[in-house]
This record gives sequence, structure tokens and C-alpha cells, in this order.
Amino acid sequence: MNVRETSEQIEKNILSEYACLSANSRGRLKPEEKCPIRTDFQRDRDRIIHCKAFRRLKHKTQVFLSPVGDHYRTRLTHTLEVSQIARTIARALRVNEDLTEAVALGHDLGHTPFGHAGEKALNDIFPQGFRHYEQSLRVADVLENLNLTYETRNGILRHTRGIEAETVEGRIVKIADRIAYINHDIDDAVRAGVMNIDDIPKDILEILGYEHSQRINTLVVSLIENTFDENLRMNGEVQGAFDRLHEFMFDEVYLKGHERNETRKISEFISRLYSYFRKNPDKMPDEYGEIIKNDSVERAVCDYISGMTDKYAIDVFNSIFVPHSWNVKI
Repeated sequence: MNVRETSEQIEKNILSEYACLSANSRGRLKPEEKCPIRTDFQRDRDRIIHCKAFRRLKHKTQVFLSPVGDHYRTRLTHTLEVSQIARTIARALRVNEDLTEAVALGHDLGHTPFGHAGEKALNDIFPQGFRHYEQSLRVADVLENLNLTYETRNGILRHTRGIEAETVEGRIVKIADRIAYINHDIDDAVRAGVMNIDDIPKDILEILGYEHSQRINTLVVSLIENTFDENLRMNGEVQGAFDRLHEFMFDEVYLKGHERNETRKISEFISRLYSYFRKNPDKMPDEYGEIIKNDSVERAVCDYISGMTDKYAIDVFNSIFVPHSWNVKI
């Protein structure tokens, strides 16, 4: 056996009966020769890490728009935190850690600049609607042509809401995503002066913990200790506290007035960019010409804007709409 086949055999010997084995993958969109070293899910992980869309995540907003400071989360740091939490759960439950990691690293590839405000703006403008989880799969399938396995693609598409992922690994990422963003958004909100930790109801903190690490540990341990098959679950007390914390964050942070003015600005910002490139598609990079030929101008513009980082979007906007001073030699 080569190295990959040995790894596949080890998976069969040690992983849970509920795990998705690399050797049993349903395959890729386009068949290709297998790697002699890496399993199919390891290759998925590597392709995601090395793609351009993954690198751009470091300059995309998580929640707070264009924050000043080095310690606020970005889409990239969020993705890494999701991956770490998901891998911890997957290893403890003896399911496929490589598949879990691949889904976690790819789940936000299609997110817009300016966080959920950017996503909402594109969803309001683009005729087909915009959902970042669908765009993440489009990035993998079309824009980056990663040719990922069915299982990784399924986990990316179903990591947010609606129909659950078909694999337990994909469902782990969905829970890890929620654990990560709720807890790190508390950190960022406190750092930004939007809230104090004492604003969170005391009964929630007494169950989950007063510190960031305590809350994550409580949620992860509860999930691991109460999952006995492919159905992931926490105990009732922890799950209830987590649900209440989720509601609190939406009411006091995500939907609060301090972000509304900035959200309105982002909506106008995205709308003007979209309108400009829709009327002037030749001003987009050349590769979007193929999308126009195969789909539509609107689809190409949506792909272009959603792939922008925050800074690049601002630079493009300024180059189009903001007058530049003349350099006149005297």
C-alpha cells in the first residue's frame, strides 16, 4: 500500500462507525487521479488553504466594520477559530478530522467585504439573492475551480441554516461556527465599548462561564459528553444558556443602533459599486468576461464585489467616485 492507502486503512481501524471515511467519498465534480500521499479530504484542505479567496479573508470584516486595532477578529481569524473548535470535537468523537477541517476552512470563502452588512446589501441588489454559503460553494466550484469532494462541498453549503449537512463532520462545523462567533463577538464588542461582560444575564454566565475560554470549554465538553451517535447534542441546561446568549447577542450587538448608520453606509456603498460595474462591465478584471459570456453581467458583478476585501472595495470606490487632486508643476 502507498501512504494514502495506509492512511485510509488507519481511518477504517480507528474512526467511529458514524465517521465519513476518505475511501468512501462520493468523489469530485471532475474525476481525477488520486494522490499517493494524501487522502481526498486532506487534498481538499490543502486546496482551500492555497486558494486566493482564502488569503483574502484576512482583510474582510467579521462584525465590526473597519475596526481600528490589531486584536479584532477578521474572517480569517474567525475561520481558524472555527477550525480549531471543530477539530477538537471531531477528534474527541473519533470522526474524520481532515474532512471537518476542510469544511471549516472553506465555509466562509464566499463572504462579502464589510461582514453581514455587505451580504445584506448584495442580497438586496442581486436579482437572484445573495447568501454567503452559496457563494462559498461557487467560489470553490467555479471561481477557484478547486474540484473538491462531494462531502466537503456539502458541508460548506449547509453550514449555516436550512437542511443539515449529510455528514456528522459537516454538522460539527455548523455548531463550531456558532460557538466561535458568539464567543469571539463578545470579546470584540467589549473591546469596542459596545457592551460590558456584566451586561450578559448572570444566569447565562453562571452556566457557561465568565471568561472566553471557559464558555468555549463548557460548550465543547457538553457537546462531546452528550453525543453518542451521529446526532450532536449538548445537555439541556447548557443548550438553553447558549440559545439565550445567542438571542442576547442579536438583540444587544448585531441589531443594535451603533451599527445601523454604518450598515446604511455600506448599503449605499455596495449599491453604487454594483450599479457602476453593471453599466461598465469592461472596467472589471478580464477574467469576469468569461462569467458574462457563460452567465450574466449581474452574476459577474456580484462575483467581483463579493470577492473584494474591505480595503480593496474602498480603494475601488474612491478611484471611481472620489475626485483626485491635480499634481500641477509650478
